[in-house]
Amino acid sequence: MKNTVRNQEPIEVWNHFSDLNAVPRPSKKEEGVIKFMVAFGEKLNLETFVDNIGNVIIKKPATKGFENRKTVVLQSHLDMVHQKNSNTIFDFDKQGIEMYVDGDWITAKGTTLGADNGLGVAAIMAILSSKTITHPGLEALFTIDEETGMTGAMGLEAGVLNGDILLNLDTEEDDEIGIGCAGGIDITAKRSYSECKTPDDTSAYSITVNGLNGGHSGMDIHKGLGNANKIMNRILFNGFTNYGLRVIEINGGSLRNAIPRESVSSIVINSASKDHFINETNELINNIKMEFLTLEPNLNIELKTTSVPKEVMDLDVQESLIKSLYGAVNGVYRMSPDIKGLVETSNNIARVVVKDGRIKISCLTRSSSETNKTDLSNSLLSVFELSGFEVVLSGEYPGWQPNVASEILEIVSSSYERLHGEKANIASCHAGLECGILGQNYPKMDMISFGPTILGAHSPDERASISSTQKFWKFLKEILNNIPKK
Repeated sequence: MKNTVRNQEPIEVWNHFSDLNAVPRPSKKEEGVIKFMVAFGEKLNLETFVDNIGNVIIKKPATKGFENRKTVVLQSHLDMVHQKNSNTIFDFDKQGIEMYVDGDWITAKGTTLGADNGLGVAAIMAILSSKTITHPGLEALFTIDEETGMTGAMGLEAGVLNGDILLNLDTEEDDEIGIGCAGGIDITAKRSYSECKTPDDTSAYSITVNGLNGGHSGMDIHKGLGNANKIMNRILFNGFTNYGLRVIEINGGSLRNAIPRESVSSIVINSASKDHFINETNELINNIKMEFLTLEPNLNIELKTTSVPKEVMDLDVQESLIKSLYGAVNGVYRMSPDIKGLVETSNNIARVVVKDGRIKISCLTRSSSETNKTDLSNSLLSVFELSGFEVVLSGEYPGWQPNVASEILEIVSSSYERLHGEKANIASCHAGLECGILGQNYPKMDMISFGPTILGAHSPDERASISSTQKFWKFLKEILNNIPKK
């Protein structure tokens, strides 16, 4: 069939992508994809090994006439974000991604596609397996666990690589050349609570927030999209303040680097107040929908009757929870004063779980400024600690400081202009790329980032442009053909 993923151009890239997407590859569960990559390299009779942390390295000698060029590291990460629609039945640990062609786009059936960063991996595989593409000596670096901590990049030891130049293939706009990125830190607030007997004469309800776009908590944070955890908390705050609402459970969001698309809570209300509560809550729901009408046309918020539980959350802790979530910063904290349109500092309230006497709130704070990352972290730390939470800051990784005097930047930008007759967008991004981390052990390595256009990364709406992948593939081959001499 012509309209299958494997038949799209460039065929070599889409076929490797299809092979890769047949292998389950959740972050922190990359055993299967590591074996897959090792087998791939060994089948090509290329030097292939796995380092101490689990990264796969495959080395390929220069093609004839390119032996005196600088060695290039081609780098992408093996893991992918696993998100699915609530009505999609899918086991990411066991199933391969189900893809289909939709016009100029490749997308998946109700799940994330894995183009982030699977297309980068597939492009590198296509270079390694090619017998006709000219290139200098190559070191392909396939890192693990980029999406949930960048532990692969952090664990890569000095001396494993010998390359002079690193091409990171994890940028998601095909007219952009990345020269910098934000650093990040995980902020986790935990607290226990007591459960007490449900008051007499109460009515129970479930509240569901869904239908939101979600998206990448770095690249999409400036869009003002709805955060299901903040929307849910707004409804709970209103019901608690005006009608004494009591919380039973909350389950909102999923991954720290994905803007929350869904949240579900269970609550009770005094039966004497239920009619007023329902009327006012429905009015608030309509107001929230109107606020987000342009950005979130599919936002759905439902209030349904359920059975009355035996116990509810302790009142004092409930108040601390709701008020701290209301006070915690979510979204853009500061725009860059130096780069127009770039988010400098942000926070994503990614996950809120209240169940069985335990509360856990997970945030990911990003910033291209270390001082402002600390500032926002301290702000969140203060809000949650004042509310009685134990707060842990972990998983910190550095940003990637731009180098406008980079030799590879000049080569890449010149290649882009030569191919397309216009200048590329030289930019720093608000996502976390591995370049900053890799640069700690390889400070002399000249780095750049680029890639094909991918929309909706970290959400089930993720899709990759076919025409953009063609553009990216031609660009990558042009760059490899113009690597300078040693």
